[in-house]
Amino acid sequence: MTMQGFEFGQRPGWDEYFLQLARLVASRSTCIRRQVGAVLVKKDRIIATGYNGAPRGLKHCLEVGCLREAMNIPSGHRYELCRGVHAEQNAIINAAYYGVSTEGAVLYCTNQPCIICARMIINAGITKVVHEGNFNDDLALELLNEAGIELVLYKPGQDS
Repeated sequence: MTMQGFEFGQRPGWDEYFLQLARLVASRSTCIRRQVGAVLVKKDRIIATGYNGAPRGLKHCLEVGCLREAMNIPSGHRYELCRGVHAEQNAIINAAYYGVSTEGAVLYCTNQPCIICARMIINAGITKVVHEGNFNDDLALELLNEAGIELVLYKPGQDS
């Protein structure tokens, strides 16, 4: 019997396990353009999750439309013209909201973080980011590397 590509009785490694959860978290996204999920982990335990969408209590893009789409703004440009909060940001915010330290945490994300999220990841004390790519922001990678944050571009079968 198989489930999501795994044979019954075969346990996924930690990276695959937490990235599967990040994919599930992404399914809650209300972004029209991109569904992203993030899971923050300490000592192999989940401390917070986040997906991209409008701030608490505000209408979602699914309800009011996408300003960036209407203005034909390409991905990776003009982040300020978006009502959504990124998945990585929401995971960090959720940890803070519930009083959980992110120092020394690992972030699992369905996409490579952007420059805005990279700066938050650095200041939140996160030490490792495992992501599946699907986004290209060289400046974000440069800052994360400069900060000494371990970056892992996950490929199926490459597990810890």
